[in-house]
Amino acid sequence: MAAGLRLWRLLLLLLLAVLAVAAAAAGGGGEGDERAPALFVFGDSLIDNGNNNNLASFAKANYFPYGIDFAGGPTGRFCNGYTIVDELAELLGLPLVPAYSEASSVQQVLQGANYASAAAGILDDSGGNFAGRIPFNQQIQNFESTVAQIAAATGASAAASRVARSILFVGMGSNDYLNNYLSPNYDTSRRYGPQQFADLLVRQFASQLTRLYNAGARKFVVAGVGAMGCIPSVLAQSVTGGCSQEVDALVLPFNANVRAMLDGLNANLAGARFTYLDNFRIFRAILANPAAFGFSVVDRGCCGIGRNGGQITCLPFMPPCADRERYVFWDAYHPTAAVNVIIARQAFQGRADVMAPINVQQLARL
Repeated sequence: MAAGLRLWRLLLLLLLAVLAVAAAAAGGGGEGDERAPALFVFGDSLIDNGNNNNLASFAKANYFPYGIDFAGGPTGRFCNGYTIVDELAELLGLPLVPAYSEASSVQQVLQGANYASAAAGILDDSGGNFAGRIPFNQQIQNFESTVAQIAAATGASAAASRVARSILFVGMGSNDYLNNYLSPNYDTSRRYGPQQFADLLVRQFASQLTRLYNAGARKFVVAGVGAMGCIPSVLAQSVTGGCSQEVDALVLPFNANVRAMLDGLNANLAGARFTYLDNFRIFRAILANPAAFGFSVVDRGCCGIGRNGGQITCLPFMPPCADRERYVFWDAYHPTAAVNVIIARQAFQGRADVMAPINVQQLARL
């Protein structure tokens, strides 16, 4: 009798699990599903949320004080709190999406997954000075595995519909400059001029985005490379302590190429909707008038060592600044959560000068 009861309980649990997967796949269950059923994230340390934790990598942030203002503590986010995609998930009515490396079941990825990896680039060899990382090509392969996993659980038709209605956020390119073109242990800058390198990157980038389209994705938010000339690590290398116009000018051809490339993909890939996040413009606006955004410290990291808090980045158990909400930069390379939230909200409902041709809210409702 007891054995029979245990069997019935097991069958009931299995039935409930199947129903939960089916309900999620159908898109029911809340306001967020009316906007987008899932958010899938690709990128580098600006939006990594833990994929590097178990890699043999120097690019890790799974220690205090990273995450000091995040409910989960140090998770692998290179920030004191929210990343851009954390805030975007909330604005879309979704839970914070899990790191792909930590998602062990299909239920965990039905509403999205984060494939981003610190030190990753568009080019496979970018970021090699940090050892382990997951380049964009491998992130795409991991997404293809996720799509297959969802299809196996929900059926091919339901999976295709879900992926097509989901939003993909792609933020790549920073490491191709900071940890490739501008790095002394690479010969890239001797082989390519700035425009040639931008052309090389965007040819590869277009192929990679098309691969995501071929995996079933249709709605894309693609972020340009942000203004890097004023980050603490660059300031610390400056003789005058000022921002580097040369570094900022270096990435402008890439951003211009990306915008033109996305226009071409929109025209040539049936049903695709690519929109561009001009985080370079947003960041420059913050630096030009920090007080208007609630900031007062723009020239050093909240957690770091040396000139501008940028010569050595935030080390384990290093005490950070107390008034973090007043700082633009968290460490030598990354913005604070306060900046990330501003960028995410601009992405979600910003005008065409920062989100072109449409913002995330409009994209989700298509």
